Amino acid sequence: MTFSDIFKSNFLSNVTSVTLPDMFLALALSFGIGMLIFLIYKKTYAGVMYSSSFGVTLIAMTMISTFVILAVTSNVVLSLGMVGALSIVRFRTAIKEPMDIAFLFWAIAAGIVLAAGMIPLAVIGSVIIGVMILVFANRKSHTRPYIVVLQCDSQDSENRASAFLKEHTNRMSVKSKSVRKGEIELNLEIRLKDAATDFMNELADLEGVRNAVLVSYNGDYMG
Repeated sequence: MTFSDIFKSNFLSNVTSVTLPDMFLALALSFGIGMLIFLIYKKTYAGVMYSSSFGVTLIAMTMISTFVILAVTSNVVLSLGMVGALSIVRFRTAIKEPMDIAFLFWAIAAGIVLAAGMIPLAVIGSVIIGVMILVFANRKSHTRPYIVVLQCDSQDSENRASAFLKEHTNRMSVKSKSVRKGEIELNLEIRLKDAATDFMNELADLEGVRNAVLVSYNGDYMG
């Protein structure tokens, strides 16, 4: 085969460049690995609103990567055209969770490695990555934080409320403070000693405290 033969393209000759058993085996394995990625994503999701469409996208990305790489590895001319076509693709969907990026790269990488014929690497690597994510994704070494939204009418009432919260919680830190004429608003992060929240009624009844709201939140936070 000469250098010029590499760049000769014949449509009919490309039909048999990838055999049917190879196609079905590669796509079946990519579907299985995609399902593994989808199930681990669903199990470890810690955001506010779970998106089932993103989970299906992970399966599709694995399979799409597989058949694209199968085509590229069978034809040099097609691989050059594919590079040019993919270079103009722009994705506008915002990634809300940092872990979503890891799952997208995992799906794409698994499809590429699988289509390259490295089946043990794709399978064993995906299992190891999945176990690692299951172990560390939802692991929390601290109690869940709460936010107290506190409205006071003076510095004295703020001091009384802060002293009260320090007495009834394990930890308290001021996240933000807004001061207006005759009103002070605080956002405080606290860690409860137990699950009881009855102390909020006593906090709201303190002299000078206009309003007190306890909010639980999920997501990433500093321990």
